[in-house]
This record gives sequence, C-alpha cells and structure tokens, in this order.
Amino acid sequence: MEVTSVVDGIRYDNVVTEGVAKQIANSLRAAILEGRLQPNQKLPTEHELADRFSVSRPTIREALKHLAAQNLIQSRRGSTGGTFVKSPSQEEAHEALTSTMTVLVSMGSFDFEQVTEARFELEQVCCRLAIDRRQSDHLDAMQAEVEVQKGEITDEEFCASDVRFHRALVDASGNGVLQYLMFAVIEALQPLANMVVFRFRERAFIVAQHQRIVDALRARDTEGALLALQDQLAYIREQYAKALEWRNQKRGTSAENSRTA
Repeated sequence: MEVTSVVDGIRYDNVVTEGVAKQIANSLRAAILEGRLQPNQKLPTEHELADRFSVSRPTIREALKHLAAQNLIQSRRGSTGGTFVKSPSQEEAHEALTSTMTVLVSMGSFDFEQVTEARFELEQVCCRLAIDRRQSDHLDAMQAEVEVQKGEITDEEFCASDVRFHRALVDASGNGVLQYLMFAVIEALQPLANMVVFRFRERAFIVAQHQRIVDALRARDTEGALLALQDQLAYIREQYAKALEWRNQKRGTSAENSRTA
C-alpha cells in the first residue's frame, strides 16, 4: 500500500479491496502500539475515518470491531463520547496473558519440563531481588500460607495456597515486569502441574521447603533461599516422572482389558 497521508498520527493508506477492514484495523493498531495514538485519545469519527481511508462507514465499523476485540479501543456515550484508545488495566492484561498461556499448554505447545524450567528460573530471579526488597507484609503473607498448608485442607485448597505462596514471593521482588510475567506462569501453569503431581507429592515436604524459603528471606540468606527453590524443582520433577509412569501403566492396563474383553 502507498501512504497517501498521515493525520492525527494515523497513516491513511490506499487500501486494496481484499481484507480492507483488517488493513485499516492494522493501521490503527500500529498507531496505538507505536505511541502515535495515546491512551484515552479520541479517534476521528467514523465519517472522518471513512473519508480519509476512502472506504464506506460499515467498513470502518468492521475495523473498529477488530480493535475492540483486541481490547485496544472502547466506545463512550454522551456529548463528549466517541471511540477512544483504551489503556488496559493490569487485571485485564493479566487475565489475557493467563488465558493465552493456559490454552497453549492445554494444546501441547509447551511441555511440563519447559514450563517447570521457565517458572523456576524466573522465580529464582525474583527470589534474589526479594532478599533485599521484601517487606514484612510479604513475609507475613508467605508465612500465613505455610500455616494454611499445615492444616487439614483439601488437595484443591492446598494447591490454591501453593499458588498464593509463590505469588507472594514474586510480589516481594518489587519488579512489575517480573510480576506480570510470573502471574501467567503461576496462575495458569502451576495449577496444571499441581493437578498432575498431587497424588505423589508429600505435603509435609512441600511445606518444609516453603518454610525454608520464608526463613531464608527473613534472614536475607540468598544462598539458602535459592537452594530451597532448587530442591523444590528437583522434587517436583521427580514426582512428575512418577505421575507419568503411573498414568502410562494405567492406560496400558485399560488397553489390555479392552483387548481381552
């Protein structure tokens, strides 16, 4: 496409007839992602966009639907209404990332080893930062989860507490980027891992590892905290191997029973 003009930070191109709405949506999306359109900035009206892109208003509406589906714009009513660039909330961003990661794992795009490796490598970075940056409320939150895990709770409740414990550890890093990335890893991937290994792990061992982490953070003992995380990784890998062996044996038995039935 040849650029005919740039107005309000948007490139108004001579679009071809195939996929016109998508091309316009891509042009607007690029303006948003490149910062030429700022959060809460009002877009030109449908009539203005149609005129500048030399297309019909229904085509513009279709393009705007694409952007709305990507959570990049929102409509507001009233005398000061219109279509505005949307600034996604942190919660919305977390939800979108978690949903995507869950789908990818469910479809087999990542295997357990990759997931576990990524989680613990990133969590060790968080742990190093948390040694210096942790506050008393972080330690209190982690210790509270340890106490929950010591109680008589269901497997589901234990898994939920496990997730909250590691979220508190990541929060103690004080790094917003790591917190964002680890939200998806912990909220989406850790529960999936827990579903596989919960039959074989010993709660007491997990709780003891968590207590070691809390104690090391409290003492600002980097080596001790990292060693506890590494031990937990080795333990989870071992239990996962046992879970896979059990599953394969069960499937083999079921298949054999089907053949002899």
